[in-house]
Amino acid sequence: VQLQASGGGLVQAGGSLRLSCAASGLTFSTYTMGWFRQAPGKEREFVASVSRSPDRVEYAQSVKGRFTISRDNAKSTVYLQMNSLKLKDTAVYYCAANDELGPTRTGYYYWGQGTEVTVSS
Repeated sequence: VQLQASGGGLVQAGGSLRLSCAASGLTFSTYTMGWFRQAPGKEREFVASVSRSPDRVEYAQSVKGRFTISRDNAKSTVYLQMNSLKLKDTAVYYCAANDELGPTRTGYYYWGQGTEVTVSS
């Protein structure tokens, strides 16, 4: 199983980025997908999750209303649209998968390599 995250970069506060995570080696539509992040010196934290089907979502309170998680099962890809970015959103973002019904904040056992997001003032 491979989860390949991309789309990170440097953006000014208030800007937007869209992260993508392409999955291979698994039946994507049967997996709940999640995004997590780890800021420098901090523990990894849950950001968002989307269920396998039908699509239900869950967000961390810190990103609710600014971030949107979505998935395209035909492309085996999950996305994280990040708007109104803040300095505190700076982190390495990871996608993850599990076979629970979802959405869920825990129980992930497939992880991608991470993509770095830096928000500048």
